[in-house]
Amino acid sequence: MKTNRYKGNPIITPKDIKPHREDFEVIGVFNPGVAIYNDEVILLLRVAERPICKNKEEFKAPVFNFPKGEIEILTLNINDESYDFTDSRVIKDNIKKDGSFKYLTSISYILKATSKDGKNFRIDEKPFIYPSNQYDVFGVEDPRITKIEDYYYIYFSVVSSKGVGVRLVKTKDFNVKEDCGIIFAPENKDVVIFPERINGKYYALHRPVPKCAGNPEIWIAESDNLIYWGNHKLLLELRENMWDNGRIGGGLVPIKTEKGWLELYHGASKNNRYCMGAVLLDLENPSKVLARSEKPILEPQEDYEINGFFNNVVFGCGAIVEGDLIKMYYGVADTSVAYVELSIKDILNSLR
Repeated sequence: MKTNRYKGNPIITPKDIKPHREDFEVIGVFNPGVAIYNDEVILLLRVAERPICKNKEEFKAPVFNFPKGEIEILTLNINDESYDFTDSRVIKDNIKKDGSFKYLTSISYILKATSKDGKNFRIDEKPFIYPSNQYDVFGVEDPRITKIEDYYYIYFSVVSSKGVGVRLVKTKDFNVKEDCGIIFAPENKDVVIFPERINGKYYALHRPVPKCAGNPEIWIAESDNLIYWGNHKLLLELRENMWDNGRIGGGLVPIKTEKGWLELYHGASKNNRYCMGAVLLDLENPSKVLARSEKPILEPQEDYEINGFFNNVVFGCGAIVEGDLIKMYYGVADTSVAYVELSIKDILNSLR
C-alpha cells in the first residue's frame, strides 16, 4: 500500500506545547480530531501531561477534583504492592486483580491548533475542553469531529473511575460550545459519526468494551437526533492470526465514495501493535460490510511511530479529504502528531 508520509514528521511534538501548569510536564500530544473552518485546518489535539516527580520512590497520579474544580495530585509509593506500575499508561489495582486500572499516569485535555498550510500550526495555550465533572476526572481523550450542516459535532472519550464513555459537544465556530452530554455510557469509546443522514437516520460506529464476555469490536448504531442511540448491531469482528486480532475501533469519520462508505479504523494485535486498516460499508445500509483490509494500509515503520511513550502505534482520528486524496493527521507512539497522504482509489483497490 503506497503512503506519502510528510518528510517533516512529526509536525507537532510535546516540546511544542506549554504545560497547563508549571509543575507539570507534557508527555504527549496526539490523536487529533480534524476539520476545516474559515479556510484553515483545525486540529483538536489530545494533550497528556503529568506532575513532575523527582523522587524515584514515588509516583504522582493527577486526578480532577470536580467539587473543587481543580487538579488533585495523589502521591503513591512505588513499593506499594497494592498497585501495579508496569504499564506506562495506567496504574492497575493489584488487589482486585481483574486488569482494571486505579488511576492514569497522566491527565489529558483537548487543545486547539490552526494552520493555513496544514503543516505549520498555531497552538492555543488555553485548553479547548478540560475535565469538568465526575465523568472525566481522569481526562478527556481522542476527539473526532463530524460536520453536519452548520454544526461541528465534537465527541471524545471521558475517563473516570466509572469507566470510559463518550461525550458530545457542538459548535458553529470553535469558540462557543454547547455540551450535549454523554451519548455512549461506559464502557465504550472510539465513536465516529457519519457526516450525513442515511435514509433519514444518523449513524455512528462505536466500540463497547465487554467485561464478562465478548471482544473489543466495532458496532453500529442509529439515531434520530445524535443524542439517543439505538438499534445496535455488531459490525466488525476481530480476526485471528491477522494484524487486527487484539482490538479494533473506529478511526476517521467515514468517507463517502461511489463504491460505499470508506471507514479507516485502527486495529491492534495481541502484542499491542497498532495499525490502520479500512472497511467498505454499503451506502444505503452501512451495517452491511462489502470489503475489508487483509493487510494494514498504514503501520508503524518510522522511528517516530515505533518509539515513544507507547511504542508501535499509528492512530488516526481525523483527516481532510480532497478528491482522491486523504490528508490524515495521526498520533504516533502516543507521543506526537504526524501527517500522511493516502489515495482513496488505492485503498479501495486493496480491499477484499
